[in-house]
Amino acid sequence: MDEQEQGLRARLVSVGVELVHQEGAQALTLREIARRAGVSHGAPRRYFPTHLELLSAIAREGFGELGAEVEEAVRDDTGSPRDRIAALAGVYVRFALSRRGMYELMFRHDLLESNGLGLRGTSLPLFEGLVALVRAARPDARAPEVAGALWANLHGIAQLWGWGSLQLATGAGDVDPLVRAALDAHLGPEPR
Repeated sequence: MDEQEQGLRARLVSVGVELVHQEGAQALTLREIARRAGVSHGAPRRYFPTHLELLSAIAREGFGELGAEVEEAVRDDTGSPRDRIAALAGVYVRFALSRRGMYELMFRHDLLESNGLGLRGTSLPLFEGLVALVRAARPDARAPEVAGALWANLHGIAQLWGWGSLQLATGAGDVDPLVRAALDAHLGPEPR
């Protein structure tokens, strides 16, 4: 693929990222991405033979964004493993709430070719990082299971908060106490 072709391929992904941020995953049609990129509606098929491949490339960008934010948040290794998990959890929930369309796309593995375009290579390291932190915080626990349960809990908090359900049910005005409660439930109460 020459530079011009690589440029158009990158532009299609960039337009898709912008579109999912603005209008959500449901707006990601090949025709709309092509229109916004200023190319014929058939042009995306040249670089992405299936719609799923283009969606996977867009989701990969989202995982890259989330991964960079998580890396920045947990970089300070002077904090305890629990502090680093709390930082990761905060980033995860804020990302989910501020980039809802991208977040929805990223975790819809029923829509994506999860091994296509290196998507697993960008998504699995995030989970593996959480597992390593859980292992350090709770050496007595089965880290993959605890990390999976914590991740599912954080995902549910983000989803239900985004829909307005948790505010209604709990009367909470802020999501942070719910995130702390999830950490306590999976890691044990925070040492005082």
